[in-house]
Amino acid sequence: MENSDKKPMQYLKTFYWRDYLYITCGLALYAVGLIGFIKPVGIVTGGLAGLALLVEYATAGSIPLQTTYFLVNLLLLLVALKILGVKFLIKTIYGVLLLTFLLTFMQSVITKPLIEEEPLMSAIIGAMLCGAGIGVVFNSNGSTGGTDIVVAIINKYKNIAFGRMMMFLDLIIVSMSYFVFQDFIKIVHGLIVLGVMTYTIDMVINGFRQSVQLLIMSHKYEEIADMINRDMKRGCTVLDGVGWYTKQAAKVILVLARRSEATELYRRIRDIDDKAFISQSVVRAVYGRGFDELKTKIKKTPGKSNP
Repeated sequence: MENSDKKPMQYLKTFYWRDYLYITCGLALYAVGLIGFIKPVGIVTGGLAGLALLVEYATAGSIPLQTTYFLVNLLLLLVALKILGVKFLIKTIYGVLLLTFLLTFMQSVITKPLIEEEPLMSAIIGAMLCGAGIGVVFNSNGSTGGTDIVVAIINKYKNIAFGRMMMFLDLIIVSMSYFVFQDFIKIVHGLIVLGVMTYTIDMVINGFRQSVQLLIMSHKYEEIADMINRDMKRGCTVLDGVGWYTKQAAKVILVLARRSEATELYRRIRDIDDKAFISQSVVRAVYGRGFDELKTKIKKTPGKSNP
């Protein structure tokens, strides 16, 4: 009984520290992309980091971006702590403190542009690094604060799409760069950075969660189903079907697996039955045992008991 109690606690502890490790790596990527590639070419990105860059550009470096980033986040966190609670913001607080340190550290290490005389290329590479970093942070349920906090507060009271609100705020911040540079090209480059970042974030998040669904039709369905359970360590469901051309009963195996497991699964199926008919479709996310954890909370209604 003691061993069974320790295992879940050990798993939760490992998962907890792994979250913070991923957040740290993601924020390091973001800091390198912002300081090494985007900032040197004078481009404004979205989010609070973009607003902080705008302040630094406008003051000719008198107010460093990390100062604006930290002070505004501090103000937002004080407001959000009362509205959203400490539990919701604990990883955000960690992210804000760490990114403030990383931005300061990277500026002392990276003293010149990593790519010279290629502003657009530098911006695109920086956007890819920033997007990848943010994607890793989001996958670990982390946050960099800033506009994330603003949208989370608004979303508590108004049913507004998170992504749409974030995009709206980012477009405003990038457009404000015109008042500093008086140059529409800077806005165009900023919009390109936003697009690349958004696409990279989406690719990183969906790449981690993406799974495949296979429908397998074979006369040797029992052997294939046993192989999936035994060798691939995956569950599967055998469905009854009818081949409408032959009007004969057929068995169809339904299996969900990680995208990385698909190739090995194909090989093993072909070893059993090289005439098996296989259909594969992409599944954006799968929640449940062996896949991602479904993290939802049931809202309690005052005066009513929830089952």
